Amino acid sequence: MNTDNKTVVGYLVFNRIQVENANAISSPITYGFPAITGFLGAAHAMSRRLQNSHLAELSLGGVLIACHDCQPQVYQASSYSDFTFNQSRNPIKRDGKTASIIEEGKCHLTVSLAIEVLVDEDEDDDESLNSTEIEQLIANTTQWIQQQRLAGGSVKSLAKFNPVTFVEPDDIDQIKPLIMPAFVLMDAHNDLTELTGILQEKDHEQTALDALVDVCVLHHIPQTDSQGNTHWSVESAKEGRGWLVPIPVGYQGISDVFEAGEMQHARNSEYRSQYVESIYSLGKWVFPHRINDLATAFWQYHHDAESQLYLTIQPNQ
Repeated sequence: MNTDNKTVVGYLVFNRIQVENANAISSPITYGFPAITGFLGAAHAMSRRLQNSHLAELSLGGVLIACHDCQPQVYQASSYSDFTFNQSRNPIKRDGKTASIIEEGKCHLTVSLAIEVLVDEDEDDDESLNSTEIEQLIANTTQWIQQQRLAGGSVKSLAKFNPVTFVEPDDIDQIKPLIMPAFVLMDAHNDLTELTGILQEKDHEQTALDALVDVCVLHHIPQTDSQGNTHWSVESAKEGRGWLVPIPVGYQGISDVFEAGEMQHARNSEYRSQYVESIYSLGKWVFPHRINDLATAFWQYHHDAESQLYLTIQPNQ
């Protein structure tokens, strides 16, 4: 398999990562499970550390996300009340006064991640790693993933047995039993396109955003029989399409690109910056055995400079 002049030489499977207080607000209008970029960012951070190790010829690429458990930290005062996020209070200030609450949404996660291990095409002719390199790679990444943030949360532990496993490219289906039972996050943009078309058949002014909202809606429809009795039925736009969920899939530039140091209050002044807004699509939680080709489940970064798009995609779909 080839990825932008890099060859996949294997997969690292991180088994049963327990994450505490991950960021549950994935975008300005979605919440529950962290954004895809939270997991791609963790893989990228480990990839940068690889460049300073004895395995500098390797890098980490796309990420398969399998969720075992997700518990948003929310509170509901009564069965008729809205859910609200549990908030934490900061320590008191130096003058003894109470610090203000920073409103944020958190969740506890148990996830398994499979990450592509890449090598430059011209640096490895046989496209394989020897046992020593594999052992060193596993040892390094097992330590690194527990030393950094994952989707904004703290990594508390990995599986007690075989926390990190290396899988050869030809044995990609071995990942399925390693991550089960779980649900894998897949791109469902085709479903969004079809649902948009169905809405536009009824009203040509409907948009993809209307279809995205309609996926989250339950339609309660009254039906009256011949005897005058009313029965209620519940319909959903996603019925028969699986477990569909709205997800943020990247950003669209809404300003010019500023050179390094030009934008005030940028997170990192060493790189160019740009004002952006979120882009949304549909995702689908799929049981691993329902995925025919597991290589299609890996999320990757994609940059379209001409359209000013910064996306997370599954390119092999």
